[in-house]
Amino acid sequence: MIKVTYVAPDGTATTLEAEPGSSVMQTAVANDLDGIVGECGGAMMCATCHCYVDPAWQDRTGARSSDEEEMLEGAATEVTAASRLSCQIRLDPALDGLVVHLPEEQH
Repeated sequence: MIKVTYVAPDGTATTLEAEPGSSVMQTAVANDLDGIVGECGGAMMCATCHCYVDPAWQDRTGARSSDEEEMLEGAATEVTAASRLSCQIRLDPALDGLVVHLPEEQH
């Protein structure tokens, strides 16, 4: 199992276990984690799974695709260099221990 830590805006950290091949978004939604909605189910048709990848992990999660960049333009919260759609981060053993930060509120 791969561990992912989700840090809420108030600093509360929740660590969840994920199956290899699942996404950061799928793991959050399957565990009823507040902060990631995943309205489109991971089809990259919304930005309700927006998260910020911790600086220590940004190089390991890969770059945003042009489609992801376009979708992030519609995010309800501030987009930064650390912004990713959590549905686009596929988990593998190299990402064990990944830390993502959740935005204030997503619609």
